[in-house]
Amino acid sequence: MSASGGGKAILAAFLANLGIAVAKLVAWLLSGSASMLAEAIHSVADSGNQLLLMLGGRKAQRRADREHPFGYGRERFVYAFVVSIILFSVGGLFAIYEGVQKLIEPHEIDRTWWWLPLAVLVVSIALESFSLRTAIKESNHVRPKGQSWVSFIRRAKAPELPVVLLEDTGALAGLVFALLGVGLTLLTHNPVFDALGTLMIGLLLVLIAVVLGIETKSLLVGEGANEADYDRIVDAILAGDEVEKLIHIKTLYLGPDELLVAAKIALTSDKTVRAAADDIDAIEIRIREAVPAARVIYLEPDIYRPALDPTPPTDTFVLRSAD
Repeated sequence: MSASGGGKAILAAFLANLGIAVAKLVAWLLSGSASMLAEAIHSVADSGNQLLLMLGGRKAQRRADREHPFGYGRERFVYAFVVSIILFSVGGLFAIYEGVQKLIEPHEIDRTWWWLPLAVLVVSIALESFSLRTAIKESNHVRPKGQSWVSFIRRAKAPELPVVLLEDTGALAGLVFALLGVGLTLLTHNPVFDALGTLMIGLLLVLIAVVLGIETKSLLVGEGANEADYDRIVDAILAGDEVEKLIHIKTLYLGPDELLVAAKIALTSDKTVRAAADDIDAIEIRIREAVPAARVIYLEPDIYRPALDPTPPTDTFVLRSAD
C-alpha cells in the first residue's frame, strides 16, 4: 500500500481494536452491560474493517491486464465502500437493536464486577486515542497545508485515511457514551442510562457509515481532479507555444494515486506529424511535473475551427487561448 494509503494508521487501528474488542467482550460477559456489548461488537467490526482496507490495498497493487487495462486501483474504493456498509449493518444497527431491547427489558449491571467495565473503557479510550493520533499524523503527511479536516475527508482520493479517522473519532465518542451510560447506571441503579448509551453508540455509527458511504460512492462513480490540480493541468498544457487552443479536457481518477488526463488540443495546421508528436511529448512532461498523479495522459491533436466549436456541455470543458 502506498504512503497515501495510511498503512501505519490502519495497522495501529487494527491492533488497538482487536485488543479492545477482547477486553470489552470479557467485561460484557462478567457485568452484563448493554453498552459494553455494543462497544465490543463495534470494535470487532472495526477490526474486520481494517483487515478489509489492507486487503483492498494489496489487491489494488496488481498489474494492469487485458481485462482491466487501467489497473486495479479502484479496488481501494470498493473495499472502503464495503467497510461503510459493514459499519452500518454490523456495528450501528446491532447497537440500536441492543439498546431498544434493554429499554424494553431493562436489567441492572452485575455489581460484583462493577469496576471492570469502567476500567476497560478507560483503557480503551487511551488505546483509541493512540490510534487516532497515529491516523492524524499519517494524514498530515498528505493533507494540504491549511486544508480543514472536513475538507480533507471529503476531498481525499485515498479512502483509507478518512475511513480510519472517522472510525477512530467515532470509537472515542462511543466510548465516552458508554462510560456515561455505565457510570450513571452504577450510580443511580437505573439501567435505562446503559440502554441510552447503547442507542447513542448505534446512532453515531450509523451517521459515520452514511458519511463514509456517500464519500466512497462518489469515488466509485468516478471523480475528476480537484480544482487546484485541474487548473495546474490546464496551465501546463498552455504554458508553451505549442498549443493554439485547448478545445476540451476531461480528468478521472483511476485509483487514489493515478489520474487520467484526456484532452483535445489545437495545433497549428502547418505542423508535421513528427513536430506534433514532439509537442505532445513536451506537454505531457509539463503535466506530470505539475501534477505527478497524472500518470495516464491522452492528448488528441486537432486544428481549431471556430465554426465547428460546440457549446461546452459541462464545466469540465474549457476553451482558452494560449496567450
